[in-house]
Amino acid sequence: MNVSRRTVVTGAAALGAATLAACSGRTGSSPGSGASTGPAPTATLVGGTETSAASPSPSSGLGAPIGDGSTTEQRPQPGLPTITRLKPGETPPQFVVISWDGAGNLASDQLTRFRKAAQRNHAQMTLFLTGIYFVPEEKAGLYQPPRRKAGASDIGWLTKQSCRRTIQGIGEAWHEGHEIGTHFNGHFCGPKGGSSWSVQDWKQEIDEAKKFVKTWRTVTGFADLPPLPFDYDKELVGGRTPCLEGYANLRRAATELGWRYDSSHSRQHVWPTRLPGGLWDLSMTMAPFPGRSFQTIPMDYNYMVNQIGPNPGGGNPADRPRFQAQHRDSLVQGVQRSHRSNRAPFIIGNHFEQWNGGIHMNAVEQAMDAFSAMPGVQMVTMRWLCDWMEAQDPQVLRKLQSLGVGEAPKGGWKVYLDPAAPTSSPAAPTPTSTSTSTSTAKNP
Repeated sequence: MNVSRRTVVTGAAALGAATLAACSGRTGSSPGSGASTGPAPTATLVGGTETSAASPSPSSGLGAPIGDGSTTEQRPQPGLPTITRLKPGETPPQFVVISWDGAGNLASDQLTRFRKAAQRNHAQMTLFLTGIYFVPEEKAGLYQPPRRKAGASDIGWLTKQSCRRTIQGIGEAWHEGHEIGTHFNGHFCGPKGGSSWSVQDWKQEIDEAKKFVKTWRTVTGFADLPPLPFDYDKELVGGRTPCLEGYANLRRAATELGWRYDSSHSRQHVWPTRLPGGLWDLSMTMAPFPGRSFQTIPMDYNYMVNQIGPNPGGGNPADRPRFQAQHRDSLVQGVQRSHRSNRAPFIIGNHFEQWNGGIHMNAVEQAMDAFSAMPGVQMVTMRWLCDWMEAQDPQVLRKLQSLGVGEAPKGGWKVYLDPAAPTSSPAAPTPTSTSTSTSTAKNP
């Protein structure tokens, strides 16, 4: 895994502070600088039967095959929570979105690990799949990136074994209620990368990502794997750009393609709103950073850079327990802040990487366990969050969106969201004290 091209960049950013923005470059080998010290994955109960999360998904209930049989006609996705409209005066749920850039299942088997963690905690996640992770390295020439020669990529190609694990894991993950979005393909960053792409360039890149998902059986020759249980033309409704760059034109392309949201930026921890054109802005929400005077984008790479710099093998191993706890506590404190105030969804980004001895994967798993123990917390996908917001009374949603960071509703939720409730002598807002300084990470 090559991160030597990453450079910490400071300057004006979306939230008006020195920023760092993150994404992962992967190779076909197992990444990272050490084995994970986190809990070993265990078998889970699925349908009353003990099974590994990597066991083949049932083929019953699949739609008709599409094309070469890589995908199938879309059917209702199993495992999703029921969506209901808030009743007058009802306290909103505290939503948490856990998302993964790339979502390749390499030899470290992190996709399987977090599918098990999700099952244990009744969670659904959004997997932003990198399209070329369905393409073995010997077939790299099939990729036609914008403004580059065929087969060019700024991240490594997967081995055939890793492609197989990824294809199988993505299909099984969908059966478990996880969303399959996109992280596009070649991970081109910097002035000649996605930041310079036109709307048409982004459409070409999206077409390439969809092509590899829809033709993996022909590309890989894997005849024994089951088809993916979805139609990617319908499943794909959002994504996150590499390095969080080029989102302006990507969002124009996404709007024209009928997508529902984008997560290619960062924003303050308030309720999402729609962008011009109708997309939901589901960018990552800023998080407290324990022991520091600034906030950060809640993404593993950002924590690593702030702790040890951009070299994943750097730092003192003796510091790892402290840094792992700092990452975990940042995520937990971010959810706690909104849980006791505005109930704004907390959106987290990650990579399946073993940076700094795997401490960031451990921190995310520990945070998931902590979230599930909090009353009223639901870990959901971005697509499901769009469904939930669109199901609410528009006036109620506007009232939620009007609450600031750490701002509790005047008089409590019963008064704030019930037009018939008494409104005399409402309690004053109780904002959580939060620094507005930020730190984010950028890997050009």
